[in-house]
Amino acid sequence: MAKLIVDNQQIAEEFFENARLLGIQCPVEAHRFVWLANRHFGYRFLYQNGGEIRIRAQKREYAFSVYHCHETHMEIDHYLYLNNDDGKHLLPELKHIDFLWLLKGELGDGSFIATLMKELRHIEPVLLVVELTQEKIRHKELLVL
Repeated sequence: MAKLIVDNQQIAEEFFENARLLGIQCPVEAHRFVWLANRHFGYRFLYQNGGEIRIRAQKREYAFSVYHCHETHMEIDHYLYLNNDDGKHLLPELKHIDFLWLLKGELGDGSFIATLMKELRHIEPVLLVVELTQEKIRHKELLVL
């Protein structure tokens, strides 16, 4: 009988095709940051029903919330990931980042991303916004939904 093997690396590569990722340092609760983003941009981020990424470590289970918003006029999907749950990080290589903002779709020349980053910096508790390259993320398969 043949063994089926899931290639997580290939799945992650396909998921991140036409995607950009922002790291946001903002020391507020997830629901507060989502509310601020919705209010500032006019988006409608919603909690993904059952949309938590769960990781078992040190005999505990950690849950990282995921929020989603779809812009129909631009065909862009926005995903907000909480990167910290009780001291455990979804992406341990990004311990200083509180939220990850993933954009998937036709993003064009990058002016949309630059504008989004600039506007995010105008939200009161946001301390840092950086674009993250996929090469710097070792565990990007954890972000695949």
